[in-house]
Amino acid sequence: MLVTTHGLTLDGVIGQVRAAAQAGVSTAWLPQVFGDDALTTLAVAGREVPDIKLGTAVVPTYPRHPLALAGQALTVQSATGGRLTLAVGPSHRATIERAYGYSYDRPVQHVREYLTALAPLLRGEPVEYRGETLTVAGAVDVPAATPPSLMLAALGPAMLRLAGEMTDGTVTLFTGPRTIANHVVPTITRAASEAGRPAPRIVVGLAVCVSDDAPARRELLGAIYAAVGTGGEPSYRSMLDREGVATAVDVAIIGDETTVERELRRYADAGATEFMTTLFGTEEENARTLELIASFG
Repeated sequence: MLVTTHGLTLDGVIGQVRAAAQAGVSTAWLPQVFGDDALTTLAVAGREVPDIKLGTAVVPTYPRHPLALAGQALTVQSATGGRLTLAVGPSHRATIERAYGYSYDRPVQHVREYLTALAPLLRGEPVEYRGETLTVAGAVDVPAATPPSLMLAALGPAMLRLAGEMTDGTVTLFTGPRTIANHVVPTITRAASEAGRPAPRIVVGLAVCVSDDAPARRELLGAIYAAVGTGGEPSYRSMLDREGVATAVDVAIIGDETTVERELRRYADAGATEFMTTLFGTEEENARTLELIASFG
């Protein structure tokens, strides 16, 4: 479940995490945008709700030096008994250059160097690294903290290869089942195998709603996703084009329980190992959705 933080107090976010745990959902994922700090929120929520795994989806790399991010992630691990998955990603050119003022000219090189430093830091190892885009010198000491699972948000071939080579898996968004089966799974799995790593986790991010009024929910989601794939996030447009669909609503799953279960099964058959579900229905619809999602792990 992808926990919605927009417009909610910390208590409201904790309430969503608790509801997900009570429904039997395996993991609560928090985004990192311009608002609540995802890792800080997960540390608090994890102390309040002990029966659910926790994940970031995703923390942008450019604004956080690997030493700073490693210290924060290991603190969350310590606070929550080792339940964190740390998913990171380079974000998008429009965000990184306009909001943060960093260059986005070499994102693949940046991510490779970032992961080269971050992974050993998460293991508590000292790092002395001077790359073309990044310098890291130091270590992070958080007693008794175990390394979190490290994942990379990846859609294009180069990022997927990095995810397979250097992390435990990937998190996708706005990606349909054919694209998962024909592009994401083979690319990342081949890279993981060549690097001698285990089969990767493939967390598929989807908007899902169990509803008896699918047309109304599609209209609502169309308004929410109106800007997806239209300009500042070309990687999303690329995924929609690979799937052969026009909008992000076309890869959402909306309908009654039978319909939603059938569509989720298509993703599972395509190679999805986990689902990260965005809820956008009524309270009653979201409860139905959570119950169904829980059965998929």
